[in-house]
Amino acid sequence: MNIKTFSDNTKIIIPCIALVLVAQAVGKGMSAWEALPGALVMFVIIIASLQIKDWLPKLPLPAFAWATLLALLLSMPYSPVGPVFMKLTDKIDFLSTTTPLLAFAGLSVGNSLDKLKSLSWKIVIISLVVFTSAFFGAALVAQTILKFQHII
Repeated sequence: MNIKTFSDNTKIIIPCIALVLVAQAVGKGMSAWEALPGALVMFVIIIASLQIKDWLPKLPLPAFAWATLLALLLSMPYSPVGPVFMKLTDKIDFLSTTTPLLAFAGLSVGNSLDKLKSLSWKIVIISLVVFTSAFFGAALVAQTILKFQHII
């Protein structure tokens, strides 16, 4: 990643993290100062995932998948940095991260409405199939786990 790309990415990432900190303050009543170390860790993981995506262009994984994988590996109990990573990021509420992500996802879809229009009515059917499959898949997993734990 060159300096211009880093700068462009940072111009997008910093407002997102600022929104996370604001949502953190509004939602949990926690000051942004308390959540700042976790937000900085998030920033480093985002930049690292974008860099990994640049280094491995032949792998069809988006940067979001790399960020998820990297955070998973760093947060595992047998990771040498796991306890420190968890201590720093434990202050960040999951819901406060999803709100800005969904807002930016909506903006990105809004910028490509012409592409969505070209898909016509087929996108509605595909969406319904995907939503229904995801719902029943999650219900099946939940049912299996709850039965395995003898809760139901």
